[in-house]
Amino acid sequence: MLPGSERKNENSSKGSLTKPCVENSNENSEEWKRKNSSSLVSTTNNGDETIKPEVEIANSEVEYIESENLNDLDDVDMSLKTLLDGLDSKDWVLVCEALNNVRRLSMFHKEAMLNMLENVIPLIVKSLKNPRSAVCKTAIMTSADIFSAYSDHIIDSLDPLLVQLLLKSSQDKRFVCEAAERALIAMTTWISPITLLPKLQPYLKNKNPRIRAKASMCFCRSVPRLGVEGVKAYGIDKLIQIAAAQLSDRLPESREAARTLLLELQNVYEKSHECAPTTVSEQQEMGSWEHFCQSKLSPLSAQAVLRVTNIAREGLVLGS
Repeated sequence: MLPGSERKNENSSKGSLTKPCVENSNENSEEWKRKNSSSLVSTTNNGDETIKPEVEIANSEVEYIESENLNDLDDVDMSLKTLLDGLDSKDWVLVCEALNNVRRLSMFHKEAMLNMLENVIPLIVKSLKNPRSAVCKTAIMTSADIFSAYSDHIIDSLDPLLVQLLLKSSQDKRFVCEAAERALIAMTTWISPITLLPKLQPYLKNKNPRIRAKASMCFCRSVPRLGVEGVKAYGIDKLIQIAAAQLSDRLPESREAARTLLLELQNVYEKSHECAPTTVSEQQEMGSWEHFCQSKLSPLSAQAVLRVTNIAREGLVLGS
């Protein structure tokens, strides 16, 4: 159960919590802010640092700061020393503060935190599982900044982050869901597809249809980044089988992602056969997209794939 004040805050401005009130701050609160290197969290009880936890929860408010609005840390060394303790704190306000310090470090001092990532990421995952929405959303925003800063450096630690982001992007709480979707877009943007696609593939068969749908959308976004040669190296036959399986999924998001992926694969296939050293008749018969689909898929799957790609092609012809 969430405190009444938090429920009220979450319902405002697309789920964002209200910005902290600066009129009640005084010299003590300013000192508290300086010690913690950020103005993310402020208190309304005259800056008293010894407030009881239950009172602090009721009177502390969190502002979600977009990445481009984050400022550098005043004391990098101190922030690094206290980072893990802050992330593992039982005080949710301190956890949010530490998460935003992770974001600042990844943006302004990513080399300094690189060796700590194997300890930092499990604590970010812990915050992603936190039932308090403020902690969860801040952890999601932290994940997006981690992807942007470290890209393939975190691939070995990606699995627990990935499963939580897929779960969060599939839930009904809109402002958490939207933040998770943005983090997944950052993941597919910054992590190379050759390493990301094998991580995504198991989730395409997940029992939860919403997770399958989100994973399908990520998979679809990643494949075009391989390029023609990359798709051929990864295995176009493998990719077409994955896309064909998604065409019959329950959710329309999965089916739409599969259709988009199939059109991309058709384009790659035809480009790769344009310069093939074959006669026209041989190319029409053996090198056609239709023949390729029929040779790699079951009759029903091939029929479904060809229906999708032929309809799209007919639409292009009619529209030209």
